[in-house]
Amino acid sequence: MDNLSGMDAAFLHMETPETPMHVGGLILFELPAGYAGDYYEDVKAHIARRMHLASVFTRKLALMPFELANPVWVEDDDIDLDYHIRRVVLSRPGTMAQVEAIVGRLHSSLLDRSRPLWEFYVIEGLQDGQVGFYIKAHHAAMDGAAGAVLATAILDTTAEPRTVKPPRARRLVREPLGVAELAGAALKNTAVQYMKLIKLLPAVAKVALKIALPPKDESGRRGPRLPKGWALGPRTSFNVSITNQRVFASQSLPLAEVKALAKQLEVTLNDVVMALCSSALRRYLEQHDGVPKKSLVAGVPVSVREAGNTDMNNQATVMLVSLSTHIEDPLQRLKAINAAAVDSKRFTGSVKAAIPMDFPSFGAPWLITGVVSLLGRTKLVNSLPPVCNVVISNVPGPQVPLYLAGAKMVTNYPVSIPAHGMALNITVQSYNGSLDFGLTACRRAVPDVRDIADHFIEALAELKAALAAQQAPVAAGATKKTVNGVGARAAPAVLAAAAAPVASPAPKRAKAKLSVPAKTAAKRLRQAKPSGVPH
Repeated sequence: MDNLSGMDAAFLHMETPETPMHVGGLILFELPAGYAGDYYEDVKAHIARRMHLASVFTRKLALMPFELANPVWVEDDDIDLDYHIRRVVLSRPGTMAQVEAIVGRLHSSLLDRSRPLWEFYVIEGLQDGQVGFYIKAHHAAMDGAAGAVLATAILDTTAEPRTVKPPRARRLVREPLGVAELAGAALKNTAVQYMKLIKLLPAVAKVALKIALPPKDESGRRGPRLPKGWALGPRTSFNVSITNQRVFASQSLPLAEVKALAKQLEVTLNDVVMALCSSALRRYLEQHDGVPKKSLVAGVPVSVREAGNTDMNNQATVMLVSLSTHIEDPLQRLKAINAAAVDSKRFTGSVKAAIPMDFPSFGAPWLITGVVSLLGRTKLVNSLPPVCNVVISNVPGPQVPLYLAGAKMVTNYPVSIPAHGMALNITVQSYNGSLDFGLTACRRAVPDVRDIADHFIEALAELKAALAAQQAPVAAGATKKTVNGVGARAAPAVLAAAAAPVASPAPKRAKAKLSVPAKTAAKRLRQAKPSGVPH
């Protein structure tokens, strides 16, 4: 029996039929040449041999009496793999649009809390011969670190699956936990949570003092209490109450080109990703409600996990970053995003020591669930100014090919969580030379999410064109100039130049590094260290 932390349990309590709190991914696999087997059965057998390597597979919730406190994790001794691993066959022609539509529908439904909180779907019938693999797991059970453990358990670095030591002898099925045992566990855990809060008080006081009286600069003036330029976001079509219906769209960009842009412009890869999101959202809003005069604000999940911490709980917070969507010139916009991100990171780093990852849970299920339900039913978010307009998360991933039951992973698109007031979630996962974007949205609020995904191609071309224009005189015939002389949509010659790949530095050989239970694979598989948690 393991206690959920206050943050883990919050994902359970915030869940309503309109706001499922599971995360996942859509992975495309390429079957081996001449493969004539049944991949669904192969995957099921493969997972059955690996389930003991990740606790997410085998633990389920035990609810507290009257739900007065957080539930606890207990081992499930009777797991039905035919329920957890399912087959979906596409009708003809088997397009990617059909796959995305199915993922949207599957992502709309709640997980069964009487079972371990995960489901896998093998999607067959794609016209190009690939196989889709949709993963769905509750955020209470899996954050970035737990997701890495899950990937380590089931994936390999070669087409030949590694040999895994079988689990110990199966335990006898035990009786369900009694009321007295659960109540005792709740009281003990509540006491531990209060002790954690008490120990955190000095850090909270220190941070509060720093915010109230920030340090003086060289001129003797005190610095800003909050990140520069921070403000509530404007109202957009994304900032409404949502339904339980989801739509999903995917897009891939070459990682080398985006990295080369970041290097030439002297910003981070994450800054360029944010700029691409900003440009895609600008283009979408131009075609609908118009671009607001105020900048859109992104909620960016960031990990606060200390180096070496392997606890299987959520350890993250949200950083607010201005997307500078009110700036038309893409290079000036990127520069502003970089400055906002640096300032927000500074602020987050200064307060993270005071952010509790665990807190007392008595009465929390009723309180949090009631507030979230009220928020959805009253549609209050439709009139309140949004703290942030969209969730954007960038998760670094392995840069070596990975395999599942002999099939090679081609792409890895994250599928995440929209929420009331934030009907769109953009999560990015890098994998083996590609940046894979997953856009998850409420179908009623953003039915044409595919348009935003398509705009990422245009956003990359726009940024490359602006860089080309900065490095050489703008060609004759430019139709539009910005205040600094850089053409945002410059001349046809500049746009044509943008179609060519950005010059990239010679790639370095990736060093695979991943911690896995089977030590024979540990030196080859590179473990991603998430900078953000997919939401």
